[in-house]
Amino acid sequence: MGMNQMPAANRIHIGFFGRRNAGKSSVVNAVTNQELSVVSEVRGTTTDPVSKTMELLPMGPVVIIDTPGYDDEGSLGELRVRKTKQVLNKTDVAVLVVDALAGLTEVERELTEIFEKKEIPYIIAYNKADLLKEVPEAGSREIYISALEKTNIYELKEKIAVLSRTQESEKHLAGDLVKPNDFVVLVTPIDSAAPKGRLILPQQQTIRDLLECGAVSVVIREMELKATLAGLGKKPALVITDSQAFAKVSAETPADIPLTSFSILMARYKGTLEASVQGAAHISQLQEGDAVLIAEGCTHHRQCEDIGTVKLPRWLREFTGKNLRLSFTSGTEFPEELSSYRLIIHCGGCMLNEREMRYRIQTALDAGVPVTNYGTAIAYMNGILKRSLEVLPDIQKLI
Repeated sequence: MGMNQMPAANRIHIGFFGRRNAGKSSVVNAVTNQELSVVSEVRGTTTDPVSKTMELLPMGPVVIIDTPGYDDEGSLGELRVRKTKQVLNKTDVAVLVVDALAGLTEVERELTEIFEKKEIPYIIAYNKADLLKEVPEAGSREIYISALEKTNIYELKEKIAVLSRTQESEKHLAGDLVKPNDFVVLVTPIDSAAPKGRLILPQQQTIRDLLECGAVSVVIREMELKATLAGLGKKPALVITDSQAFAKVSAETPADIPLTSFSILMARYKGTLEASVQGAAHISQLQEGDAVLIAEGCTHHRQCEDIGTVKLPRWLREFTGKNLRLSFTSGTEFPEELSSYRLIIHCGGCMLNEREMRYRIQTALDAGVPVTNYGTAIAYMNGILKRSLEVLPDIQKLI
């Protein structure tokens, strides 16, 4: 997968924050060497967060996010501030742009408090340093720059790179569960969710991860599973299936072959599996008329639409025997007020980065609402969740 194809969810997200007119957009343009944001003399030109995926040396593939001024007044301003806070939920490294002449105000202090509360590493970039008579000595997380004169822009990028490296860890989707030369059978139904000529993201990423670990991926549709297991000549170390085919695949995979799903592996990768497994058990406790939120992370044509809006509601009805009040959200929208729900079922989050997924899970748990994901819920309702977690004994014991 070339840098250009690297999923946005896996890139380091760098957010630029600050008051109106501190020169955020000019700093973004100087850092990226591109006219990414509108720059003008009018306070508060950036009205919505502007995101761009790009290659930024010395970091590599990143997502740059320029946010509107945090000190906006009026009702439109409140909306912008809320959007800024939403951006913070997916920011890996924050750059706080401050007008060097004005210095730190209450607004910047509020932002640094939010960074610290959300454990987001940050840098304070004092812009317009060319207008200072004397440039003070910068603290460890500070730097004096001039977007206009391009002073210390390279050094700012170096500082961002150092912080972004601390955010990356050697994680695997499936590669740590198998050994080199092991066979892994990947069951990937070809349906409306996978556009012609393409595999959906979790499948691509799993194949890539197994390749890097030297395992052999055997990619098939669910109807070829029986013949493949019979004809492989050696027992696969693992079968990974798309959740939709879970019941059929479980029935056809001998008990001595470990079985799990892309969705469960993705939840482990994003750090949300534990909560999802504990949340799944609450499906059995749903009562007549309970409110359930089904949340989808895709922003483009909704990949999982038929699962989220058609199949899951049907399976929930059949499994619980209850009429539930279902609500649906998609893309970047995720309600801040969740306490009215008895359960939240979220998609695997392949289009959302890890920080955003963790934030959503935490928001639900803080509201006292159990949360699970599509794949875990489907495995639970099919009675095969325990089996699908055999490869992850630490998680399995939570059931």
